[in-house]
Amino acid sequence: MSANRAQHIVPAILVLLLAGTVAWISFTREPADAYLFPRLIAGAMLILATWNFIRAAAGLAKVGGGVNAKELLAILPGLLVMVVFVFFAAKKLGFYVASITAFFVLYSLYDPSPHTKPMVWLKRVVISLMFMAVIYGLFTLLLKVQTPRGMFI
Repeated sequence: MSANRAQHIVPAILVLLLAGTVAWISFTREPADAYLFPRLIAGAMLILATWNFIRAAAGLAKVGGGVNAKELLAILPGLLVMVVFVFFAAKKLGFYVASITAFFVLYSLYDPSPHTKPMVWLKRVVISLMFMAVIYGLFTLLLKVQTPRGMFI
């Protein structure tokens, strides 16, 4: 197997495993009504991940040359923040507090605006609050999804 083909197959396998895990978790949890939306998303993820794997295994995925070390270092802080907040903070702090904190941290990490100006920080806070209002409206009011509860809701 060539290095270019491996750069397509290995991520496709990892994405398929992740999608399978998410689907398995969402379909084995109770109460079933609380997991309707996650089951829909997990099913779509699994279908797309399977399609992606088939394309990679058949050699049809020829776009891109993989992630180089510079790109990996650029996204690594964001990946670490997401792992911490998704797997640990959501259960301890609650879904909404963990989500707004993760969004604010990621936004601050990747925003090219200077970190020395108070107005830039105010903009980040306002955009983070607007993001959380949309998330709250989507999950709680529209979809009525049960979110992880924690210390701060």
